[in-house]
Amino acid sequence: MAKQKGIIKLEGTIGDITFYKSMDGHLARAKGGVSGERIKTDPAFVRTRENGTEFKLAAQSGKLLRDSIRPILMNATDSRATSRLTKIMSNIAKQDSTSVRGARSAATGIGTANGKAFLKLFNFNLDSILGTVLFKTWSINYATGVITLPNITPTTDIIAPAGATHFTISGAEEIINFSTATYDFKLTNAVNAAIGTTAVPVVLTPTALPAGTGTKLFFLKIEFFQMVNNVQYSLKNGKFDSLAIIDVS
Repeated sequence: MAKQKGIIKLEGTIGDITFYKSMDGHLARAKGGVSGERIKTDPAFVRTRENGTEFKLAAQSGKLLRDSIRPILMNATDSRATSRLTKIMSNIAKQDSTSVRGARSAATGIGTANGKAFLKLFNFNLDSILGTVLFKTWSINYATGVITLPNITPTTDIIAPAGATHFTISGAEEIINFSTATYDFKLTNAVNAAIGTTAVPVVLTPTALPAGTGTKLFFLKIEFFQMVNNVQYSLKNGKFDSLAIIDVS
């Protein structure tokens, strides 16, 4: 794979070279490789088939998680969140010590302490990582699902982007079952306040406790706004919003 240089950028195939555009810019690569049919049938590629199956399972687990939290995920994700989450799910699948190669899954791996650790503190938006935005310790009441951040002083506890006048903190609790592809997702209330020196108590309570069996996830989100004529507008369509999984149990 090589980067295209020059004023004119090409897309398409010329001879044995394919030119295309990606998130990394305009690239070029040579045609070739093993045919798909051979990979599917040749015994020499059994490891490749196993890896491909496990990658597919990891991608499906990542999609399930993204779909399940869509109400809070919107406007708080970067362009590579999908691939980053798939990689995390692949690492979780490798914690599956009971399934044969080609059948290891995040659904089993997430049941281990290491599997949970891979997912904890996953940030969906690398343009605004929660740990670089919020400098206040939170606590979780696991019986009620309440997330508490006592007395946030915005000017010292939050690093707001230029132009922001207000912020909103919200959370969520979810029980997700990667084996059955089912979930129950519950949002909390949202606390909105001006970015100033006045301390703001933050108590986030889910609308109800999620039901079901599976993995329990807790989420925390910070959004930034600019007040113009008494209306709060999102900064750059959420580019600076943070969303992270703050705990996994």
